[in-house]
Amino acid sequence: MYPYKQLFNFTQEVFLQMGCSPKDARLAAEVLLEADLRGVDSHGVARLSGYVRLWEAGRINPKPKMRIVHETPSTATVDGDAGLGLVIAPRAMDIAIEKAEKVGSGWVSVKNSNHFGIAGYHAMEALSSDMIGIAMTNASPLVAPTFSTDRMLGTNPIAVAVPTRKQPPFVADFATASAANGKLEILQRQEKKAPTGWIQTKDGQDTTNANELKEGGALLPLGSDKTHGSHKGYALASIVDIFSAVLSGANYGPWVPPFVSFLAPPADPVGQGIGHFLGAMRIDAFRPADEFKEHMDKWIETFRKAKVKKGEKCVLIPGDPEREMTAQRLEEGIPLLPPVERDLEQLGNKFGIKL
Repeated sequence: MYPYKQLFNFTQEVFLQMGCSPKDARLAAEVLLEADLRGVDSHGVARLSGYVRLWEAGRINPKPKMRIVHETPSTATVDGDAGLGLVIAPRAMDIAIEKAEKVGSGWVSVKNSNHFGIAGYHAMEALSSDMIGIAMTNASPLVAPTFSTDRMLGTNPIAVAVPTRKQPPFVADFATASAANGKLEILQRQEKKAPTGWIQTKDGQDTTNANELKEGGALLPLGSDKTHGSHKGYALASIVDIFSAVLSGANYGPWVPPFVSFLAPPADPVGQGIGHFLGAMRIDAFRPADEFKEHMDKWIETFRKAKVKKGEKCVLIPGDPEREMTAQRLEEGIPLLPPVERDLEQLGNKFGIKL
């Protein structure tokens, strides 16, 4: 187990060594470690070396000059200047919140960015302003559309955070694929099989081989197959791709640059970098905020009281597992798999930082 502060300081120092400003390094470390705290280990420090390799390959600009290239009172398109998505996305959400404060809602589409960590972090930024936050991003094409064997879409997550009064906030954060690629990477490190319905072979056959992507296979949309609703997961992923990239001018579909540095971006890009879409809606643009939050409490309390099926402890409320995990890991520390630990130690040796 590693104390949060220890991993935070290490991560922040790595970003400083990459050339990020102290402010950006601190923010990037905060976003990355939020994933580990919330139990989303696939998107935390396990990905730190991936960002370093992209920087070494010249695909991440550690000192980006982010700028608004188009805007209206309630919308903006942002060019991230190839910066860390961990930094660009929170700043874009700040713009969305600022616009929402003025006109009721704010919507920002981002191009020329990189992987932005967990979507939930960015959506939750709006909570302290009595706003509903929405965040989504497209990602490396690893998911096959329903009835296809081609890898055309990313795991394209969607996150929605809703403020409450006394209850913990409602936070839904999910991939539009049956599983995020990071979860597959965890299984690979643990040398375990993947559940049925996560992956298909290059010929479109079901498989539980966690390394199947390396053999040309593909992740499956949320729902796994048509019978179980994969066309809905495919549609959700498509919406994320369109809002994040077609709307902003980023790369979309199979043209999205891969997160791994050993694969070069497509030679015929249709846009710039990876795209994000962020939104903030002021509660009192619809009804009094206190009134809304009181009813959100009632909504949550009502669902908590729903009859629990045999073998389960409680009814799941979006955001509860992550909140409970955060409290536990702040107290007990953050566990790291041996391969991740070795990865971080190698980074430490590279930059002269002690883990």
